[in-house]
Amino acid sequence: MKNCRIAMSLVRASLFIGGLGAAPPAAPDTPLHDRAASARSLPGDNTPSFGVLDDEGNLVPPPALPPGSRRGSEPESDAPGPSTSLAIEAARAAIDSCAAAGYRIGAAVIDSVGEARALVSADGSDGSHVFIAMRKALTALRFEMPSSQASQIIPRDPELLARVTPNMFVAGGAVPIIRNGATIGAIGVSGARAHSSGGPDAIGRQDEACAVAGLHRIEKQLR
Repeated sequence: MKNCRIAMSLVRASLFIGGLGAAPPAAPDTPLHDRAASARSLPGDNTPSFGVLDDEGNLVPPPALPPGSRRGSEPESDAPGPSTSLAIEAARAAIDSCAAAGYRIGAAVIDSVGEARALVSADGSDGSHVFIAMRKALTALRFEMPSSQASQIIPRDPELLARVTPNMFVAGGAVPIIRNGATIGAIGVSGARAHSSGGPDAIGRQDEACAVAGLHRIEKQLR
């Protein structure tokens, strides 16, 4: 697709436990999904324990699948969220909006449990931007408000601060996605420069404007 690289991740089974923390361990008959490495891991970032190097530098062999196991026959998640097509459309609109302003950014769209529906990096952007964008989106999802607003009120409210998880990035750049009054996900953007006017919301102001543009692109289709 012109001017962007698209990486889509369909949701995996997870529970919304501990405020957008790592996904829980998989059931014994699903050895291909292991717990994320740390509390700072993004939702769904569950690396299998095989196919990687062990402490001695050897590749861990894959486990034997349980008899009768079938992969891909059932959905891995029924978590509400924007469809894959809408997620891509929103992320692409955010990319285009920032590109028009001269910024190469990354955009992330997540579902209601914080897992990725679409990650998009603009050509020429730093590949880390999509992951920072996802962390901003987790903030907007958790607090059901723009992440810029959250970044202003959380430091002054101990109860809200206690709800921040290690995998969040509390800064401007993300907005929640709402359908029929329910928050079903969020879109985040990262990579635009801090606003030249300064002020407490200077970091992420342009990012959030592009996230809003992405949300506006799909709002009517969410109804």
